[in-house]
Amino acid sequence: QVQLVESGGGLVEAGGSLRLSCAASGLTFSSAAMAWFRQAPGKQRELVAGMSAGGRLTNYGDFVKGRFTISRDNAKKTVDLQMTSLQPEDTAIYSCAVLRFYASRGSEDVRYWGQGTQVTVSS
Repeated sequence: QVQLVESGGGLVEAGGSLRLSCAASGLTFSSAAMAWFRQAPGKQRELVAGMSAGGRLTNYGDFVKGRFTISRDNAKKTVDLQMTSLQPEDTAIYSCAVLRFYASRGSEDVRYWGQGTQVTVSS
């Protein structure tokens, strides 16, 4: 079965950086569009970043504003999210996902979910 395992979350001060990683198994990773979503307490889940199977096309949430970068290594079956200039409003559970299409923005287009990793940004 498909498994997505995230790592790299934690506590960071405002202005700091974190790198999240997602290790995938049980699927043909090189053919899968991948994404990171996040959900803050009391808020709807939202797309952070999506990437096409080959890694050439990306799609970011409007709030990212150049602070985050999604990348993938198809040989290692991993997809990463480098986050910089983190702010308290970035506090959320960040989840890795397999998308139907890299430009999809909604949860309805997610085929598989990871369990999520907590990111907390202190002010």
